[in-house]
Amino acid sequence: MPDPSPDARRSAPAVARNREPIAAQLLQLLPATGLVLEIASGTGEHAVYFARRMPHLTWQPSDPSPEARASIAAWTAAEGLANVRPPLALDAAATNWPVDKVDAVVCVNMIHISPWEATEGLMRGAGARLPPDGVLFAYGAFLQDGVPTAPSNVAFDADLKRQDPRFGLRHLRDVAACAAKNGLALARVVEMPSNNLSLVFRKVMAVSPGTGAVP
Repeated sequence: MPDPSPDARRSAPAVARNREPIAAQLLQLLPATGLVLEIASGTGEHAVYFARRMPHLTWQPSDPSPEARASIAAWTAAEGLANVRPPLALDAAATNWPVDKVDAVVCVNMIHISPWEATEGLMRGAGARLPPDGVLFAYGAFLQDGVPTAPSNVAFDADLKRQDPRFGLRHLRDVAACAAKNGLALARVVEMPSNNLSLVFRKVMAVSPGTGAVP
């Protein structure tokens, strides 16, 4: 188990800015009951905030980083939340995820700060595990046809690529096409503060577990 001591807690400044606008979207989209899988939970601050706002749901955080999982466990322990499960060691790009069926999937600020294989894995994993009409919610900065890229996002993209050439803002059409291959349709695009977007995908086709292939 990750270290649940408060000393393990990490903090991301962006969480305080975006958690309420994201929660407002999730409250409209997530089911009345069920299990929500969060991919790339990071510090765990989003997980505990959303779980506290939505006590009718069970939150399953995950992250491939041991340090992140320790932070998630520490935040959960500090908040005393019974509807947050222990964090899973889950790499979105992996073929096999340590979780079976879920009722919704949430992914905040991962797609642009990970290799493209992580986005492919996200869509494959969500498509194989969501029920019909189930929601995959993704939040972050994206490029769009016919929409000028904000200067701050241009600079952000350049900085990400300096950190790792595999990182960078993804084009919305590419993300939507990847989702469609895995039985997920882009149902809604919502403009968010600081030039970010919320993408709402819904499961529209049956997908073979672990393959991403539509039978």
